[in-house]
Amino acid sequence: MKNVILMILSILMVAFTIYSQESKSDSESLYNELKKENENLNHRIDVLEKAIDDLTWFQRVGDVAKVDKVFIYGPPLAKEKNPTAQGAGNPVKFWAYVFIPRDIDPNKKYPLLVFSHGGVHASLDTYYTHIIRELMAQQYIVVAAEYRGSTGYGKEHYEKIDYGGLEVEDVDKSRQYMIDNYDIVDKNKVGLIGWSHGGLISLFNIFNHPDNYKVAYAGVPVSDLIARMGYKTQDYRDLYSVDYHIGKTAYEDVEEYKRRSPAWQAHKLKTPLLIHTNTNDADVNVLEVEHLIKSLKAEGKKFEYKIYQDLPGGHSFNRMDTKVAREIRMEIYAFLAKYLNPPKTFKTIKDLNRAAYGY
Repeated sequence: MKNVILMILSILMVAFTIYSQESKSDSESLYNELKKENENLNHRIDVLEKAIDDLTWFQRVGDVAKVDKVFIYGPPLAKEKNPTAQGAGNPVKFWAYVFIPRDIDPNKKYPLLVFSHGGVHASLDTYYTHIIRELMAQQYIVVAAEYRGSTGYGKEHYEKIDYGGLEVEDVDKSRQYMIDNYDIVDKNKVGLIGWSHGGLISLFNIFNHPDNYKVAYAGVPVSDLIARMGYKTQDYRDLYSVDYHIGKTAYEDVEEYKRRSPAWQAHKLKTPLLIHTNTNDADVNVLEVEHLIKSLKAEGKKFEYKIYQDLPGGHSFNRMDTKVAREIRMEIYAFLAKYLNPPKTFKTIKDLNRAAYGY
């Protein structure tokens, strides 16, 4: 009898173990499925938000700018999921915003500013309304690429990200598109402007294509990905090490992260450059930009920079709608104007206010 009881208990234990394993497997499967659906939903929401924001662009700058969105292309993918599949190796297609001042003479040529948006995954949105209005008032033509990895265009475009890599070439392709397709663009007066990740893209474009640009501004630029991986969270680091992106951590491939870091490419600088940073920046720690500045100095490069001390706004300190932010943007525009000579310039802060805010 005792043996029978032991046998029954053994069978029950085995059955319970199998059930537990299957239950755990089912739970994990359900969790992964829900996680995937949530990611897909987030991408669909991004597409919806982008469509709404596009309408807002027309509403907020349409009185001073002709707004368009063009479909262009850059280099093929950095990583092909299936290199032998149909379409593998084709150029990556993406959208780009075009802003043209309404008061220009179509028979003349005007300077072009290539504007790179920030964010690891983000897009150009109406956060920059006042800045676009300020650029229109100076009669700059502006192009802003929604380069690979940008949000608002679905999961597929999101996962084409190549931070500090081919996204840089996408932005340069937007410059070439404007020269090839708009007779009003002066190909000899092209500049770059960008903040944060956009500042990194501006830096890499003048490093990689110095003959294409007369001047560049880099605000609070991401400058050293190796240092950045050290002070950011694991969730942030995962954005780079996922298989469709770099695929390795900085620990596993430090040279690849150096290749994507402007501070380690300072020897390439040939273009007039202005850099701004802020000591209380909670996104791009000032130590990154200081590394870039020290590297440029060590290479004997000529450039201009300012390290602002604890200005309100942190990472956004000179993009905001505050008086001090406007005063700093006056400095940025004066620097750009020295090399691009726009038809109109701001003489006073009141000129900037009228352009951006209508008073």
